[in-house]
Amino acid sequence: MPANPLGVALRNRRAGQHTLVWARADLQAAENFVLTSPAFEHGEPIPAAHRGRLFGANVSPALEWTQPPAGAVELALVVQDPDVPFGKPAVHALALGIDPARDGLPENALANPSPIAGLRHGKGPLGRRGYAGPMPIRSHGPHAYVFQLFALDQATTLPAGFALKDALAVVAGNVIGRARLDGTYEAR
Repeated sequence: MPANPLGVALRNRRAGQHTLVWARADLQAAENFVLTSPAFEHGEPIPAAHRGRLFGANVSPALEWTQPPAGAVELALVVQDPDVPFGKPAVHALALGIDPARDGLPENALANPSPIAGLRHGKGPLGRRGYAGPMPIRSHGPHAYVFQLFALDQATTLPAGFALKDALAVVAGNVIGRARLDGTYEAR
């Protein structure tokens, strides 16, 4: 398949890692627990089974984590792609209400509606709720997909359908620990 001229033209344009919610000063905390996935290793490619809806099954990967810090009342998950060519990172999943007593989420737990009691989805791309797998521009090069998990010292009360800015407003200042897992995906 020939290269996509748009992807090639935008290859050097990226929102950047500094635009992730991970980089926000009001979300800083110790990296005191570990986030992993049985589907891929940190920094490695995300399997095609977890690719976005247009070309793949759009099934969220299973996630596992070590025990969050003492005092964690809730976990919040934000999945972003900082390699989009314009503006802010694309949000691929946004979830609040994750019970810190859990040690992970099974495959497709980020579907909408979620099979996990208490998990509430925020809006991602185009107002969609639930997991939106990788769908980078073909020939743009590899994109990072950053799974950012935050341990909170108080519960959030936003109803499902919240926006990222709303979630950040209630999470800011309440993060007592965090964990991160990066995967990659490239459409050639």
